[in-house]
Amino acid sequence: MAKAKTPGRRPQTAQPAIAGAAVAADAPKKPRVSVPQFISQVNAERRKIVWPSRKETWITSVMVFIMVALAAAFFFVVDTVLAFASRNILAIGQ
Repeated sequence: MAKAKTPGRRPQTAQPAIAGAAVAADAPKKPRVSVPQFISQVNAERRKIVWPSRKETWITSVMVFIMVALAAAFFFVVDTVLAFASRNILAIGQ
């Protein structure tokens, strides 16, 4: 059975004297690649890109416009109700 953790307590880890120094020293060195190899890797990644079709773009755009219209209507109603309520509350004191 797993031991239950005590809520609110974190395990203690050794803190380096200078935070950045320990991180830089522990980081593994990445091998440098030549420019032609880099360009071939970029082209290989570029070939993996799948662009949306015209239909997918159209449907997504319509959905965004519908959501914007719904959000605008919602905030208009909320703003109107709050303005009405604040006018009535402030009118009580006059």
